[in-house]
Amino acid sequence: LSLCVAAAQALAALEREHEEITKVKNVGSIEMGDHEVETWYFAPFPDEYCNVDKLYVCEFCLKYMRRPETMRVHRKRCDRRCPPGREIYREGAVSAFEVDGKEQRIYCQNLCLLAKLFLDHKTLYYDVDPFWFYIVTERDGAGCHVVGYFSKEKQSAEDYNLACILTFPQHQRSGYGKFIISLSYEISKREGKAGSPEKPLSDLGKISYRSYWTHILFHLFAKKGGRAGLGIREISAITAIRTEDIISTLQSLNMIKCWKGQHAVIIEESVIGGYMSKNKRVRLCNSEFLTWEPPGG
Repeated sequence: LSLCVAAAQALAALEREHEEITKVKNVGSIEMGDHEVETWYFAPFPDEYCNVDKLYVCEFCLKYMRRPETMRVHRKRCDRRCPPGREIYREGAVSAFEVDGKEQRIYCQNLCLLAKLFLDHKTLYYDVDPFWFYIVTERDGAGCHVVGYFSKEKQSAEDYNLACILTFPQHQRSGYGKFIISLSYEISKREGKAGSPEKPLSDLGKISYRSYWTHILFHLFAKKGGRAGLGIREISAITAIRTEDIISTLQSLNMIKCWKGQHAVIIEESVIGGYMSKNKRVRLCNSEFLTWEPPGG
């Protein structure tokens, strides 16, 4: 027992040391296209790119450089204008691309390193082969500018439909967080199964997902007109949200009761109406514009 306690204490000490190390930013800011963005956290860039005031990032191929003159030369030579994958969504100026981590290893590693500058929790950096990356962009005459992305395990034993998610700071507060989450669920619907984000969620992740789940559930209840008898499994089948996520969301809203071992959804039309009247328009993935189909589909 004492050995187990000692091992646990040693592990805890290592984790505290890791947290202290990762609190120290090693890159001050990044210049990406027309945006200069101050970074938030440590990221494990190669040594020669650490402890610098600024990194210059090509917004199309995601290559990073230390000097502005290197970036100027690179811009003239780089012929990439969109992520190196299959376009699976296009609605107006918004496009989404599916990129295979194994086929586009350098691009995906660069994406993960850049993302870590704005994520406080552990994430994958170099072992990108087992993941799909879904990259959301805004398109203009110059090309497709990366807005954010989510990653997803190709084979998930727990049926997680999302491993990591980020909207880059220069594009935050534009509704892309919910859009990216909704894209992951639209893909789950095409796969014919309910999905859930990889746990544990960060504090910000919990807030984002709870907001998304609440929005989807209230809109479903409004559409159904407060119909009694809408069960948890039926809700899951319609939305592709995992049953435990539906239950936890409804519990937080005091809209579920346990009766004789069964969960009963309590829908009060006045509550639904109040939410819908205050609810602002949310940017979501429109399945009509999603061309993604499962392999063999």
